[in-house]
Amino acid sequence: MATGNEQNVSITASSNLSEEDIEKAVKDAEAHASEDKKKKDEIEIRNNAESLVYNCEKTISELGDKISGEEKAKVETEVDSLKKALEGTDTESIKTATEKLTTVFYELSEKLYKQANPNAGAEGAGEGPKQDEDGNVYDADYNVENNDNQ
Repeated sequence: MATGNEQNVSITASSNLSEEDIEKAVKDAEAHASEDKKKKDEIEIRNNAESLVYNCEKTISELGDKISGEEKAKVETEVDSLKKALEGTDTESIKTATEKLTTVFYELSEKLYKQANPNAGAEGAGEGPKQDEDGNVYDADYNVENNDNQ
């Protein structure tokens, strides 16, 4: 403002498409929307299946001898089944194999969790904390820390 110089900015369309071309492109996109959705679903199914295979194989190798050979074989059988389904293009067989592997793997995970925490299911089954007539809890764990710096 002090120099008196003026600056102008003009915006022009970078594509030289006519309205007819734009409408044609929109109609083309709408016509192929269902195909695009189908492709997207197929890709998501494949990605989920491949991720599940990777996670199962990684977990099985990390667990080592913490699981029995029978359980390990059961999971590996389902992993192989899913890998074989992934070689093809039938998304329904991939879905089915993914669901089977998920079920088997969750059963194994649940069993391992129960082995690691045998009292996990019994914690909530007890009486709970004791309360006095006013509803105050008086049976609780706490730590007293002496902090003289405060």
